[in-house]
Amino acid sequence: MRTVLLSCLLCCVVLNLKAQTNWYTDSLQAFRNRYINTHEVVTGEDRQKLQFYPIDHNYAVPAQFERIVDAPWFNMPTSGTISKAFRVYGILRFTLQGQTLRLHVYQSKNLMNDPQYANYLFIPFTDKTNGEVTYEVGRYIDLSTEEIGSDDFRLDFNKAYNPYCAYISNKYNCPVPPKENELAVEIKAGEQKWNGGH
Repeated sequence: MRTVLLSCLLCCVVLNLKAQTNWYTDSLQAFRNRYINTHEVVTGEDRQKLQFYPIDHNYAVPAQFERIVDAPWFNMPTSGTISKAFRVYGILRFTLQGQTLRLHVYQSKNLMNDPQYANYLFIPFTDKTNGEVTYEVGRYIDLSTEEIGSDDFRLDFNKAYNPYCAYISNKYNCPVPPKENELAVEIKAGEQKWNGGH
């Protein structure tokens, strides 16, 4: 009798985990579809050329957030001639591939004055895949002030995407990831290098 009960409990746990995994994969696929279908630079049939790593829940990692209050504004260099004003909003600490890592989270001075983007936060980063499988300059992750403060917040690299400069050269002023956001691991998640031509 006890063996039957344990087997039933184990079966329930496995089914629950499978359901959670399926929900996560479906939600990320929906996120990815929206990204592709609403891309402002890559349009029409070229959107089919956007490439991504397979969705991997191992790259959605629990992260501890440390708020940095009233950090000074600074000009973040861009790929163009115009720098953009940001400040450090906080620091995320997490463990990935057995390493303790951290990323600085930035707030845009310009966007915070726009009601539509007042809660917008930004993580530009580089990792060991840059130049090989992913865009050589780095990738971005968007966040909001609401989600980053939650107790169960996960930093999801499956949502990493390319700056516009990855598709068209010498047109946009894309922030260049600061040295402090260089990750000494391979992030095999999110968007890959654009191979559709500039």
